[in-house]
Amino acid sequence: MSYFVTGATGFIGRNLVERLLQREGTIYALVRAGSRGRLEELRTGWGADGARVVPISGDLTQPGLAISEEDLLAMRGDVRHFFHLAAIYDITAGAETQEIANVEGTRHAIELAGALDAGCFHHVSSIAAAGLYKGVWTEDMFDEAERLDTNPYFRTKHEAERLVRQDCPRAWRVYRPGIVVGDSRTGAIDKIDGPYYFFKSLQRARKVLPAWLPTVGVEGGEINIVPVDYVAAAIDYLAHEDGLDRRAFHLTDPNPRRAGEVINVFAKAADAPRMQWRAGTDVTEPATGALRTALRLLPGSKRAVGAVLSELGLPVSVLTYVDYPTRFDSLATQEALVGSGIEVPALESYAARIWDYWERNLDPDLFRDRSLAGAVRGKVVLITGASSGIGRATAIKVADAGATVLLVARSIDKLEETKDEIIAAGGVAHIHRCDLADVDDVARMADEVLTYHGHVDILVNNAGRSIRRSVALSYDRFHDYERTIQLNYLGALRLILALLPTMRARKSGHIINISSIGTQTNPPRFSAYVASKAALDAFSRVIASEVKDDKVHITTINMPLVRTPMIAPTRMYDMFPAITPEEAAQMIAKAMVKHPKKVATKLGNFGELLYAVAPKASDSILNTAYKLFPDSQAAKGKDGEERPEKAPSTEAVAFAHLMKGVHW
Repeated sequence: MSYFVTGATGFIGRNLVERLLQREGTIYALVRAGSRGRLEELRTGWGADGARVVPISGDLTQPGLAISEEDLLAMRGDVRHFFHLAAIYDITAGAETQEIANVEGTRHAIELAGALDAGCFHHVSSIAAAGLYKGVWTEDMFDEAERLDTNPYFRTKHEAERLVRQDCPRAWRVYRPGIVVGDSRTGAIDKIDGPYYFFKSLQRARKVLPAWLPTVGVEGGEINIVPVDYVAAAIDYLAHEDGLDRRAFHLTDPNPRRAGEVINVFAKAADAPRMQWRAGTDVTEPATGALRTALRLLPGSKRAVGAVLSELGLPVSVLTYVDYPTRFDSLATQEALVGSGIEVPALESYAARIWDYWERNLDPDLFRDRSLAGAVRGKVVLITGASSGIGRATAIKVADAGATVLLVARSIDKLEETKDEIIAAGGVAHIHRCDLADVDDVARMADEVLTYHGHVDILVNNAGRSIRRSVALSYDRFHDYERTIQLNYLGALRLILALLPTMRARKSGHIINISSIGTQTNPPRFSAYVASKAALDAFSRVIASEVKDDKVHITTINMPLVRTPMIAPTRMYDMFPAITPEEAAQMIAKAMVKHPKKVATKLGNFGELLYAVAPKASDSILNTAYKLFPDSQAAKGKDGEERPEKAPSTEAVAFAHLMKGVHW
């Protein structure tokens, strides 16, 4: 007994061949001329020699699969089982590509099976052949499929199965797998589909929110997921059982989960926040219906939705699963498998292995150049406040990675020290002195920079002034607000406006604004400082949509407390946890590599969320901090009088450590 297999090097195909090798007989594997090497690799892994797995050159797009006469003669009358798996199993693929592979490929496979006088024709279809049938889809249903025009994948899988049913004169069996994920024992897979599209969003959520934080989402329709080892084992077993011809088998989970449940299972595996509250189909069906109408009728809506989903790492086609209407009955298949020991494992039992394999092997970020050198080498990077603290540490770091660094600050002496250190290490640095609180001087410096360097690739608005003083002590100190807004907002704004036109004209640029965790957590006594930072945050959010098409990225870093000269006057900070300038520079470096919209700590994000959902509770917590951390003597002193400060209380220190990174 011999086998002929199309798609033997594919995901399901290679798992099936591994099963078939446990039986007797030769396995003829269809390969394109350029795919022999892949088959050789697999054959080595299977421990099979050339006599067991024989490559047959052919082409899925050609009549009869373009098999040579010599190979036809060698195989004719010898193939008892013809397995046709070659197809495009991708809901996001183009219509023409799917038509050729799924429909015409099946037509040509049927032709070859006839030329070989093969035995049973085993066709691996998909639950997609049901389209978007509303209700329970049984294994004996076919013509009842609905809404096949929703996606080319649905239509081509349905039409391919129709060819088998109508045009195949020999015995046939059809297998309809659910959404196939990795091996339940190892997690191994080589393609991204189904639930994998949500993994990047889960990974991002894990980075910005604590795992225990409940979130809101959608329940969605039932998503039928099965691991590839179950699918391969079931096909192998059912193909060799007598009396099952001219039947379709649902290789699906008899206990499927809804989309929201599936995401929560993988969120737990990823140690990411889970959706505690999920909107049901009574909410999502009307919403997705309205969205589909908008996508069809409103100009630009498809592009806008696509851009939003792309940002989340999701294809537009994923909307199909938000209110997926079909439930797949597999009772007949379960009966046929009785006694085989083959059954669908519970998703919870192997979800962690699926996640782990994806994160270690398939995460798209693994294949990107994530080095700082790759992001900044040969680029011009302007850093304000480069004479000390965060700015100095960042300048040294990016210069070491190969950037040309423009050092900007008021203090020439300190800038010279930074420049000398960079040059001594083999880097390139230039000084451009500027009083960043003087918008006219900022304009002068920007013109100077563009004259000498032509453009700036990356702008880091780091220079800033902080004032810690309660509003009760600020009634007659309006100049505190003027000073912070002048440097933290207007100075940075003037520099952005001067450099942005060149960035847009060059279709390249990155603006990184060093904001504060305070704009997220609203700490008392920082009304002047936080307001000035929040102004720049808001400006950046507004213009981001305007410069998007020009490939200018804008990143806001909500920096936690950093031990720099800026916080030195507040002596109680000596006892508070704070990150180093080098750690802050590393946050900026990561932003240069990844171009995120926002960089923040989990505590900062939590503070922002708390204020959004429970602002009064947030005020109560902050009021406790207001009472624990009094104004400094410098804030209360008059005429420059210096008075010794009291050490913070034990409660205050404990509170500061609990809220690590927030400046009180």
